[in-house]
Amino acid sequence: MQENGTEVTAAGIARLAGVGRAAVSNWRRRHADFPKPVGGTETSPSFALAEVEDWLRVQGKLAEVPLRERVWQQVAGHPQGAVAALVHVGCALLLVHDRPTVWLELSAGSDDRLAELLPAPLDQVLTLRFGVIRKRAVDTPTADRLRVSAPLLRGAAELAAELDARKAYEFLLGRHLDANPRQYTLTPPGLAALMADLAGPAADVLDPACGTGALLRAVAVAQGSSATADRHLYGQDSAPEQAALTALRLALHTRATVRTAAADTLREDAYGSLRTDAVLCHPPFNERNWGHDELAYDPRWEYGFPARTESELAWVQHALARLKEGGIGVLLMPPAAASRRSGRRIRADLLRRGALRAVIALPPGAAPPHNLPLHLWVLRKPAVTGRRAQPEVLLADTGVFTADGRGGLDWGALRTAVLDAWRPFDRNGTAPERPGLSRSVPVIELLDDDVDLAPARHLPPSEAGGGVEQLGVVRDRLGETLRLTGRLTPPSADPRRPTRWPLTTIGELARGGALRLRTGGNGGHARVPVLTDHDVLAGTTASGSTLSGTALSGTTPSGSAPPGTLAESDEETVLTEAGDVVVPVLGGGSIARVIDEADAGAALGRNLVLLRPDPAALDPWFLVGFLRGTANNRQASSYASTATRLDVRRLQLPRLPLEQQRAYGERFRALAEFEGALRLAGSLGEQLVRGMYDGLADGTVEPG
Repeated sequence: MQENGTEVTAAGIARLAGVGRAAVSNWRRRHADFPKPVGGTETSPSFALAEVEDWLRVQGKLAEVPLRERVWQQVAGHPQGAVAALVHVGCALLLVHDRPTVWLELSAGSDDRLAELLPAPLDQVLTLRFGVIRKRAVDTPTADRLRVSAPLLRGAAELAAELDARKAYEFLLGRHLDANPRQYTLTPPGLAALMADLAGPAADVLDPACGTGALLRAVAVAQGSSATADRHLYGQDSAPEQAALTALRLALHTRATVRTAAADTLREDAYGSLRTDAVLCHPPFNERNWGHDELAYDPRWEYGFPARTESELAWVQHALARLKEGGIGVLLMPPAAASRRSGRRIRADLLRRGALRAVIALPPGAAPPHNLPLHLWVLRKPAVTGRRAQPEVLLADTGVFTADGRGGLDWGALRTAVLDAWRPFDRNGTAPERPGLSRSVPVIELLDDDVDLAPARHLPPSEAGGGVEQLGVVRDRLGETLRLTGRLTPPSADPRRPTRWPLTTIGELARGGALRLRTGGNGGHARVPVLTDHDVLAGTTASGSTLSGTALSGTTPSGSAPPGTLAESDEETVLTEAGDVVVPVLGGGSIARVIDEADAGAALGRNLVLLRPDPAALDPWFLVGFLRGTANNRQASSYASTATRLDVRRLQLPRLPLEQQRAYGERFRALAEFEGALRLAGSLGEQLVRGMYDGLADGTVEPG
């Protein structure tokens, strides 16, 4: 085995073989020749990837490791860490992308030869793409550091031949971000695309807190084929590894000139003399140690010296300082920044001088922290010609687009609503009022003692429930649904003794070929709607748009992934078919669902198990009905300190002929229709009651 070779955990082995972690534990116990741990801890050991691959092939459990999975495991288990691996991969893929013949020549020999010869051409490509600047974010890796990465680089090049270099890198980076959600504060792709749209066409764009490059990537996607070397994308981040990942990611996406720097932006601005057409920024929130004591006399505080508790207003003024006259800045802000008393003087000056043009409240869940309705501040650098500042500012609240439960936001509808309000205001300095959504507010109205810019406090309420006519429609639908519920109410049943059937388990049926069993959430990102465990529990259609559920939630009306989605591969995604049965495995509830045509083709999300019965052996409604039995679920559940998990393989079914199964299945289907009618009646009832309360309270509904 190669010294310091790639290691893989038990979870990684399970992914390689397409099994659960319990199966890997069984192999370790039952097979004396299973590879021994080479690292990790006693409770979480790691194994040599090469030894694991060989053992799986010998045992017939793996014909060939999928290329994408093999490359990802090499990244995840890299001796220098996953980030270093991604930097090496990004450099190599940039060489493959820009100078493919050079790569082919270098990779023809041994790994040692590749590592020795690679630094020189890499340095040429990196210098060409990122320039010769004092603090270039991507250093040329040395031969010693590349030697252990040589097998990984060859695999990445193969993956690039299969997907192309850009998609290959997005796949690997997306996997890394999903595997480490707490290490990164990500900007969801739908939000990044919206911020890029608000900034509009721009030749030069800066993100002073670039993270992993989501905002600049959205700009690159928007520019498309128009991006040439005379356009510039600038990024800076205090974390060197994130600045490097951003640079490589952008270089593989665009022909625009890319410059990134690794330094604390507020304390050590790498672009002091730079003036750009646009600044996009998702700054860190609520920072106390942002440089308040060191930066008291900094020339960027043109609108007032921010208080120690107002780090976000420091970022606002930094953005304005880096804009050309008339340039647009779009910043993601916490809602408290619009109303904290400590920031009221700076907010007032931003309004008086026309630097703050819009405050847009987003729905909760638009970006982390997901429990807060974050704001977008749209800035414009005032001209120094002495022209009178615009007398109005746009306030908008998109809370109406809040997703139900844990489903994704409808980014397509939200984007349309925001741009329909912003674009006429940007052209004319004013815009028609849209009750409950947006209003062009005179600045003088806001210059009181509080200078409170929270949009909801200044917008006229929308008509209750869509107006009195809409309430009538809801009431009529509720009446129809209640009548349907009455018709579907199951008839009374005569008591009888429990029937003792011969039983089998889901595991036995799967081994016998009567059904196939698949688990959800194993793949990268789906470009189709994702059926989540919440959708199954709530009885709704597929509402997610990525399998990870970390930073990239939301779905467009068409069901495709939102613009700028992180990964573009459907690798390992399990797609549902009509007649499948899905079962949530967390929470301890006895729920199962038959997939109909509306959800056919959706990707299976995390914490779901899919059962695909052979129609010649099993009726799906019969299967669902018995899986939902309370006693059945109780005996198949295991309990941890904070959660209940269902072992679907242990769920039991009676052995019955297909005709008898169908008789039971028809009754279970009728119960499901009754359940759906009850759920709809409850939802309509809540909507009617809420609308009546609002209508009576705002005077649009008469008491009579």
